[in-house]
Amino acid sequence: MNDDTAELDSGAQGQRDAAHRSGFVTFVGRPNAGKSTLMNALVGEKIAITSSKPQTTRHAIRGIVHRDDAQIVIVDTPGMHKPRTLLGKRLNAVVQTTLGDVDVICLCVPANEPIGPGDRYIDQQLEGFPRAKKIAIVTKTDVASRERTAQQLLEVNELRDWDAVVPLSSVAGTQLDVLIDTIVAMLPQGPPLYEAATTHDEPVDVRIAEVIREAALEDVRDELPHSIMVTIDDIVPREGRDLTDVYANLWVERDSQKGIIIGKGGSRLRQVGADARVEIERILGTQVHLDLRVKIAKEWQGDPKQLGRFGF
Repeated sequence: MNDDTAELDSGAQGQRDAAHRSGFVTFVGRPNAGKSTLMNALVGEKIAITSSKPQTTRHAIRGIVHRDDAQIVIVDTPGMHKPRTLLGKRLNAVVQTTLGDVDVICLCVPANEPIGPGDRYIDQQLEGFPRAKKIAIVTKTDVASRERTAQQLLEVNELRDWDAVVPLSSVAGTQLDVLIDTIVAMLPQGPPLYEAATTHDEPVDVRIAEVIREAALEDVRDELPHSIMVTIDDIVPREGRDLTDVYANLWVERDSQKGIIIGKGGSRLRQVGADARVEIERILGTQVHLDLRVKIAKEWQGDPKQLGRFGF
């Protein structure tokens, strides 16, 4: 290849890089506004666990959306809320830190629930991040009537002068392409930040711990969801077999909660293990033997040392 050809190729590559957009976007909203479900739908893979229980997400999770002309790095965050515990305060701090580092902030408001003080509080917090573009997303339109969705759009518009407003359903997959196009138009020009095959940056042990916690969240009541924490001791492939041993601990705060998790004759814990094993096998690509122990860390949500031990 002669020098002239090399210069042409270099120039073409430069034009492609200049046309390409990449950056960071985050979804904020009160707990259970559909943020994690939306991220999973956009990425096309289950990255974040989902549950009807509030405050399911406990740390910032990155999912990557790839297009020929753009790359969107989605940072899913815990739901912003009025904290009742030290854990709640630290989760809110995670959100605040994330907001300062992104190009686009999307406030998620469910179509089927009235706008309340929590939504207005979060909207007010966005004033502290003037650099980021602001999009309002009306989620869960599949479970709201057209009239209710239209009313919600009007009420959302009254909160502020948004850069864009997008109604959608993550479950039905409607308007997701519109949201992606809208976000891409607001990102700065730049090369891809992750390789094309990358859909997330979650360590395997963290993903597995979250899958177990998701299974444990099903059918539990009252304050128990907030008290559940999962840690992984070891992940060990068995030599010569298509089998991996996973050793995990499921932590609660009190003896009474331990009994609820284990269930009569261990039935509840066996169901948690069975439900979690399906997703863990998908993640690891092998059969899995899950060794799950229930332990007590007394009032860990308000204990700085225990929070530090659990990574908060």
